[in-house]
Amino acid sequence: MNRVIFIMGVSGSGKSTIGELLAKDLDIPFFDGDYFHSESNVAKMSSGQPLNDKDRKGWLETLNNLAKRQLTKNSCIIACSALKQKYRDKLSRNIVNESKWVYLSGSFEQIFERVNKRSNHFMPSELLKSQFDILENPIEAIQIDISLSLENIIKKIKSNLMNTSEFGLFGLGVMGKSLCRNLVNNGFKISMFNRHVNDLEEDVATNFKAQFMELSNAIAFDNISAFVNSIQQPRRIMLMVNAGKTIDDVIEDLLPHLSENDILIDGGNSNYKKTKERYEYLKTKSIHFIGAGVSGGEEGALKGPSIMPSGDIEIYKKVKLYLETISAKDKNNLPCCTYVGPEGSGHFIKMVHNGIEYVEMQLLAEVATILEALGQNPDEIANTLESWKDEVGSYLLDITTSIFRKKESNEWLVNKILDKAGNKGTGNWTTIASAELGVPSTLVASALFTRYMSFYKKERLQLNKSFKKGNYVELKITPRELFEAYQFARIINHYQGFKLIAEASKSYDWNMNLSEVARIWTAGCIIKSKLMEDLVETFKKTSNLLSNKKIINVINQYKPSTKVVVLQSILNNISTPALSEAIQFFNGITTAYSSANVIQAQRDYFGAHTYQRLGDTSKKNYHTNWK
Repeated sequence: MNRVIFIMGVSGSGKSTIGELLAKDLDIPFFDGDYFHSESNVAKMSSGQPLNDKDRKGWLETLNNLAKRQLTKNSCIIACSALKQKYRDKLSRNIVNESKWVYLSGSFEQIFERVNKRSNHFMPSELLKSQFDILENPIEAIQIDISLSLENIIKKIKSNLMNTSEFGLFGLGVMGKSLCRNLVNNGFKISMFNRHVNDLEEDVATNFKAQFMELSNAIAFDNISAFVNSIQQPRRIMLMVNAGKTIDDVIEDLLPHLSENDILIDGGNSNYKKTKERYEYLKTKSIHFIGAGVSGGEEGALKGPSIMPSGDIEIYKKVKLYLETISAKDKNNLPCCTYVGPEGSGHFIKMVHNGIEYVEMQLLAEVATILEALGQNPDEIANTLESWKDEVGSYLLDITTSIFRKKESNEWLVNKILDKAGNKGTGNWTTIASAELGVPSTLVASALFTRYMSFYKKERLQLNKSFKKGNYVELKITPRELFEAYQFARIINHYQGFKLIAEASKSYDWNMNLSEVARIWTAGCIIKSKLMEDLVETFKKTSNLLSNKKIINVINQYKPSTKVVVLQSILNNISTPALSEAIQFFNGITTAYSSANVIQAQRDYFGAHTYQRLGDTSKKNYHTNWK
């Protein structure tokens, strides 16, 4: 891949000399940015006046266009002061992936002495201080001490450019491997690490590299020190290991080898509270930490997942290029990756994503159960689900359709699978977070506890014999009624999920953008759907989707079908916990005067917890002697 190497630093740091020598060594063109100033800029500097941002604008655009032209033919080197980040942003506009930075660093006294020795240069030494005053040290650049010999400077730059990678991936499980291939397919040079365990995990990275041609330029390791040292500083290392204690162990293993300002990215399903703790802990070590939720499974990680990063916004900008490049793209070709907020908010968002996912999966399982009770075989169930495809536009609907078509030895595979549903904890965390924040995420809890119930297989078999499910009535549910009940419950599910995000954002001062969260969930992730695409616009106007007129109309239209489906299921002893909870929750959230008055009276009776009275604007607390 062609690239432009920008040599930057204050005037007198040796940009031109080093740029020319490096270009000659690499046999690529060199351009001195000073020669591309306008006549008015040269005249201004010659008169002893420093350039302002307006003066530099055209100059930076000229150099950016030069770089883009050169990249169509070859790599090149451009020497340019580029003292501010916004200047560097202009220079690399639309060529960020192809841009490399070398920062020539030295003290004011050291460079002042050099400038005074130069002749025939339009910039007098008096302007040097103004350059130091505006200098913003780049942490994304290869930093070179100008006190080194020219030979060693060229050697060090070449070593960093040629023999080091720009991104590290720690942990080569299913997701880690797919992300590695995604990174290299997008032109990044990476280092890959997997631990060495005798007779269990040996040469994992090396064998993985040999398996795929596109990984030929990736560097494989099973030694942590060598892995870390192979990455350009400040290092960007993404951790794709199991959540929990493993992450803490990995961090401790890495710390002795890391340097100040290195960046660790946790791409696993970590608990958001632990992410905040790790963020604070690593700050004391001068190491930056980003918690990034990643959704999409093996295929998404390879072709483009949805990524939910959080932490310090300025640090996110240092990894933005990599994460946004490898992420899925929405219908407007924007990356399904956005900075969501500080601390552990990225993992909180991913946790809620998984909670919504739990419910979406449970709803489809219940729909399939009802269709089976209506007499449909798996092929017919698949046909029914497929007929909903245009209206639903859901990844989970698509894969469930495929599941019901799959056969093994001429028998439907789905009917051979043991009815025990596993989980990895995120549904549990979502339920706990909901309780802690006082948000009624009842559907997630229902889906979670239904999975727990499935593990009581032996007891279910015994109870099935003890309690006969008689008194069936004719199951009167049309496919359209079932579709409408399914869509009704999905709206309630998404209402609860985004309500939880909104309340967390308010409680933790995260200032999250619900529309942006919905947008990055429109592609690449497990819960992408047409409904999610609609919510992008809905949340631009409200944080409560049940206040949206279009949603209100759909709810009113679909509620009668939902009541029919739930009632008919109860009458026929069909378990539909998520569908049932959706209508129960909706009835509760839309009840003007609830039964909570009785609860509060009971609490006051046995515990003197007091209560407030209707119509009393003073909010005074009352207690009654109920005996």
